[in-house]
Amino acid sequence: MLKILGYLTKKEWFLVSISLVFIVLQVWLDLKLPDYMAEITMLIQTEGTSVSDLWQPGIYMVLCAIGSMVTAIIVGYFAAQIAAGLAMRIRGMVFDQTLSFSMAEMNRFSLPSLITRSTNDITQIQMIVAMGLQVIIKAPILAVWAIIKIYNKNLEWTAATGVALVFLVLLILTIVTVAIPKFKVIQTLTDNLNRITRENLTGLRVIRAYNADNFQLNKFENANEDVTKTNLFVNRVMALISPTMMFLMSGLSVAIYWIGAYLIDSANQLDKLTLFSNMVVFSSYAMQVIMAFMMVSMIFIMLPRAQVSAKRIVEVLSTENSVHDGTLSLDDQGIEEIEFKHVSFHYPNGEGNVLKDIDFTARKGETVALIGSTGSGKTTAIQLIPRFFDTTEGEVTINGKNIKDYNLHTLRDEISYVSQTAFLFRGSVKSNVQYGSSEDDQAWLQEAIAIAQGTEFVENMENTYESSISQGGKNVSGGQKQRLSIARAIYKKPSVYLFDDSFSALDYTTDRKLRTALKQSTKDAITFIVAQRIGTIKDADRILVFDEGQIVGNGTHEELLANCETYQEIAYSQLSKEELEHE
Repeated sequence: MLKILGYLTKKEWFLVSISLVFIVLQVWLDLKLPDYMAEITMLIQTEGTSVSDLWQPGIYMVLCAIGSMVTAIIVGYFAAQIAAGLAMRIRGMVFDQTLSFSMAEMNRFSLPSLITRSTNDITQIQMIVAMGLQVIIKAPILAVWAIIKIYNKNLEWTAATGVALVFLVLLILTIVTVAIPKFKVIQTLTDNLNRITRENLTGLRVIRAYNADNFQLNKFENANEDVTKTNLFVNRVMALISPTMMFLMSGLSVAIYWIGAYLIDSANQLDKLTLFSNMVVFSSYAMQVIMAFMMVSMIFIMLPRAQVSAKRIVEVLSTENSVHDGTLSLDDQGIEEIEFKHVSFHYPNGEGNVLKDIDFTARKGETVALIGSTGSGKTTAIQLIPRFFDTTEGEVTINGKNIKDYNLHTLRDEISYVSQTAFLFRGSVKSNVQYGSSEDDQAWLQEAIAIAQGTEFVENMENTYESSISQGGKNVSGGQKQRLSIARAIYKKPSVYLFDDSFSALDYTTDRKLRTALKQSTKDAITFIVAQRIGTIKDADRILVFDEGQIVGNGTHEELLANCETYQEIAYSQLSKEELEHE
């Protein structure tokens, strides 16, 4: 929690110090009230006192109450401003840190967990900071000041207050000891509930297609029940605090007046009035002490969960990125050569290498295709180029220099990547195609969409290029999503194109037209195409055949048909010899 407070700015620390001044003033005003009560009590019991004599202490009491209310409002305003500012800053830091993560870190933190940390956990921090300034600082000041006020007033009353406080402290410690371990469980269970909810929403079509509504419902109900049971346990334990506090306050008041009755009864006539006045004042101060500990108990309700949340947030912020940024920049010519030098790679915590001794060179103007069975390492290989991961052994070089030496922003600015699963952002056709590009060129936008064979369906949409796209592209088909994703890659005009099985949702005719148009627009770039269909890659300048993480074939379509057994198996499984010859 202290690490989180380290993210407060100087201005916010200044506001904290101002709040402290107002808190001290508020406590002083609250503790002045019993003094005026004592004065009024003495005046009432004194013969010859008129109503006018009560006005002055009465007005002072009203002014103290109003002053206490005003200072509380000021402190509350500052607390809300500090807490909201800190939450906004931490939320931005978590978001920025998440964006900087490589795929290794993203795999370490699940998406539902990152969402919970960015929302629910930060809200817990915001609440504890806002409450803390008003309660954590005020409570000890109020308690100590009130104890000093009642110290040596009366031994019997002090003993009664001491017994109540000891019981209260033991109660709080017991409850917190039982509840704290459960708060961490609650956050983990919340992550799991978010995961299942997200899975249900994103996989809705599959769930309905397989008539698995009841299965998913049972899975959700189990997760929901786990969260509910744990929350109920914690809240029931915490719920003991408030009634116990009220019982203690009422019991202490009864004890003070009971003891006072005996003391007044046994005192001489002159001391009776003084004892009665002291009893009223002591009772008020004792209530302030109990109130201070009651405030602390409220914090103990919130602090354990906030501590867990703070730990989870710090875990994200302190995670070191496994992909370190370099300092080199690319010149105006961009990327002219990419070379894999005996590259091997295995995923973090994975067993064995996914890539083994990969060695090849791709130069400007070349189209390099990667083909192989599922899980052979094709996608992993091209993901090393934008540095989604770093090599385990060997190195990838750009223009003869190690890729790790280049600035990530500069490097990725020269690369367009179209993933296996086409993804569109909420917005318009135009905003999606221009995503990641600073220029706004309507003519080039239309040309990029035309190259991607998307003109027909885009211009048939209601608002053409300004037509709305829902989150994830749910309102367009799979093939349309792929074409818009390809258009986005083309619009960027990069030095390197990475097409990761990006033509799979296209029919053969559209695939052929797109590749023909694409070849012309990418003639000055390095193009990598990962594909399963022979027809998609047969015209590539070079084809790399992957098998179990190794390159077992490297050459043109004709060369591989002649001398690569793995390529022959793939080719003949899709087309006959006559069709291949015709192709």
